[in-house]
Amino acid sequence: MTRSASWLWYGALLVAGSLLYTISARFPAQLPAFMPWEFHWPEFLATALSLAWFVRGLKRVAQPPALWRQICFVAGVISFYVVLQTKVDYYAQHMFFVHRWAHFVLHHAGAFAIALGMSGPTLYAGMPDFLRPLVDSKAVQKTVSVLQHPAVAPALFVGLLYFWLIPAIHTPVMLNADLYMVMNWSMAINGVMFWSLILDNRARPPARLSHLMRAGLILIIELPQMVLGAILSLSMSDYYPVYTICGRIIAMTALNDQHYGGLIIWLPGTLTSFAAMIAVLVTMRLNEEKAERERAA
Repeated sequence: MTRSASWLWYGALLVAGSLLYTISARFPAQLPAFMPWEFHWPEFLATALSLAWFVRGLKRVAQPPALWRQICFVAGVISFYVVLQTKVDYYAQHMFFVHRWAHFVLHHAGAFAIALGMSGPTLYAGMPDFLRPLVDSKAVQKTVSVLQHPAVAPALFVGLLYFWLIPAIHTPVMLNADLYMVMNWSMAINGVMFWSLILDNRARPPARLSHLMRAGLILIIELPQMVLGAILSLSMSDYYPVYTICGRIIAMTALNDQHYGGLIIWLPGTLTSFAAMIAVLVTMRLNEEKAERERAA
């Protein structure tokens, strides 16, 4: 793609975003469920540019990811857009259990799919030339190294889940648009970083962690999630009256709403950890077979 064609494409992207912004601002209640409920430029640009750079990178890399990995990456990015930019976000602001489903996508399912895509090199190849030095800078690489340290990564993964659900914090966050956006972005970024660390299909080195360490981290994050889910799903106290203040849009008691939300943390979260453990074991076996073939050769 020539430089002029690239800039033309970016211009078309801005025009499309401006149209979505105008339409969602003027006719929010009349739009179908798949249209933005409350348009936000950061989420729109993040998803659109990720997909565009991914497609562009596929044409540039010598060995593109397998087709099933490409599908996982695209599905994960689209799932982020669905929970952040469609009417799902409206329901998440008024129902606790929908909010937990949205964060399950951002922190678990969608992030898990993006990590399975193993598309970092493809995105890097597709992004503009002026951004690559920023990605390669020591500050960015050092930050990523710290956040993916085996002692930091699980603490952040579980810590953010607990932190945003502290009732004294959750209430003001749900009533403040900026804090609400920070919460969603932190969960999405942390989810992608953690699962990318766990689901790396390479052996160590060059992967950051050994397969045994990855399995250990999965076990470390699983128990606190189960405990939090059990507390919320079994408690008889309403910890999140903010949803009553905002008005629930589905006929449901506060406790039922909270119980369903707790079950989402408990059961799907545990299943994601189980799937990650299987992926790690399969990756370990494949790498062992590859090493045996190389020794034999």
